[in-house]
Amino acid sequence: MTADGEIIHFDNVGLRYGTDREVLSDLTFTLHAGRFYFLTGASGAGKTSLLRLLYLAQRPSRGGIRMFGTDVITLPRAELPVMRRRVGVVFQDFRLVDHLSAYDNVALPLRVAGHSEQDLAGPVRDILEWVGLADRMDAPPATLSGGEQQRVAIARAVIARPAMLVADEPTGNVDTDMAAKLIRLFDMLNRQGTTVVVATHDLDLLRKVPDSLIMRLDKGRLSDPTGALRYPPRKLT
Repeated sequence: MTADGEIIHFDNVGLRYGTDREVLSDLTFTLHAGRFYFLTGASGAGKTSLLRLLYLAQRPSRGGIRMFGTDVITLPRAELPVMRRRVGVVFQDFRLVDHLSAYDNVALPLRVAGHSEQDLAGPVRDILEWVGLADRMDAPPATLSGGEQQRVAIARAVIARPAMLVADEPTGNVDTDMAAKLIRLFDMLNRQGTTVVVATHDLDLLRKVPDSLIMRLDKGRLSDPTGALRYPPRKLT
């Protein structure tokens, strides 16, 4: 993170797959630490592609991206995994490991990072309690409801305390009440200092976080790249 609170900066970024036309074009914007962003747009607008750039699953076809003060375009591939650990991801399809319990799914990022079983047990139990699943720690994903699976996915995404959380349509597979609860969880994380980016087509959700900022994609372009996105960071309480 830079001194002015910049966490990510895109400079004239474009993305195409193969020889097809660009799915993202001329993206220039800055995301600041401690802010809550909603990414909206019609189906096919490029939301998932933009998220893939944000969590470094995809390199752009052109332009520059700076994350946490580092030029990630020139960053050696061997150093990308370390950078990726600073970003938590909640996928639309959850991507839980079927043969692992809720506890083991959440513990997975800490185990990959080399934490001992003794050191990770407390944090994993605490965060499962925080998302309301203290009594479902031993349950495999197949026995959990859609909302419970989503909360496991959220817990896994934030267990390593990432600087930024990226969520792709996180409320698309749950009912209205659960969607509101999930957004409250994201808002709580944001108030603790995590920058949050939520892609959604549900415009009703935007009112759930009154001081959130809105990024609107239209056919691969941001409709207002120089407006709200330059708003200063939220003051943490």
